[in-house]
Amino acid sequence: MRKRVLCLLFPGFEEIETLTPVDLLRRAGAEVVMASFTGEPLVTGRSNVTVRADAALADVAGQSFDLLLLPGGPGVKAVRADGRAAMLAKQFAASGKTVAAICAAPTVLADAGLLTDHRYTAHFSVNEELPMALAGERVVEDGPIITSRGAGTALDFGLALVRHLFDDARAAEVSRAVMA
Repeated sequence: MRKRVLCLLFPGFEEIETLTPVDLLRRAGAEVVMASFTGEPLVTGRSNVTVRADAALADVAGQSFDLLLLPGGPGVKAVRADGRAAMLAKQFAASGKTVAAICAAPTVLADAGLLTDHRYTAHFSVNEELPMALAGERVVEDGPIITSRGAGTALDFGLALVRHLFDDARAAEVSRAVMA
């Protein structure tokens, strides 16, 4: 069966942290559904890039996915206040599925109680909330939790997700194709 990834798309998402992993995962053969958190088909990121969502989150949240991808960006604050993303992350983890978060999005995993007893990294801007973040690590994979620091590590993060969902050979193939 084809690997499926649910990527949350919300106002104020970080474009590089979203589109780079989505692109790499799709190149590897995964079906990635970029789901609009608000239900609006067009979602504008932090740098004013507007992206068309594949679906509304409400329409796909109950479907089966292998991995949940949470990008960062200033919009993470509103996503955390809403609570649905943390609930979704908790459901994925409870089902033995992988949850991946980059930049400030590991705070959503903390809200869900998923970082306890796991190694992780995050953007320096959330160090006060996540004092155990491994600041020197670009990507941290610890069981079902994969985290990364920020936009500058998005390529490494995306390739780690490909490796996790597929294998080393597929990640190497995608890496070669994009000359990483």
